[in-house]
Amino acid sequence: MTGFRGRHHTIDYVELTVPDLDRARRFYADAFGWQFTDYGPEYAGFRFPGDDRESGGLRLDTRVPGPGGPLVLLFSTDLDRTVAAVEAAGGEVAEGPYPFPGGRRFHFRDPSGNELGAWSET
Repeated sequence: MTGFRGRHHTIDYVELTVPDLDRARRFYADAFGWQFTDYGPEYAGFRFPGDDRESGGLRLDTRVPGPGGPLVLLFSTDLDRTVAAVEAAGGEVAEGPYPFPGGRRFHFRDPSGNELGAWSET
């Protein structure tokens, strides 16, 4: 990528394994507006709305993701609206929303079983 300079020791890319690539793309597009670049039938890179740089990817793997891996947290300016978007897109709220010292957050599972979280300052 021309002109990109990553920041040393920061998370640069997140890769989620999914057993159904089409379903995962639909979920993340519907819930968060993510955009995708397909790299064949087993991988799709994703970008956040308004960003031309890929932030991660969805990798096809027929094994169902399990709990206990790294927890990816998304930022939200309206946590209640994010909860509604996750549920409307087919995700499942696993915990919360609940207060924590930085604001509020909740955890959810995508249709593939990956657990992620979202937080807001209020």
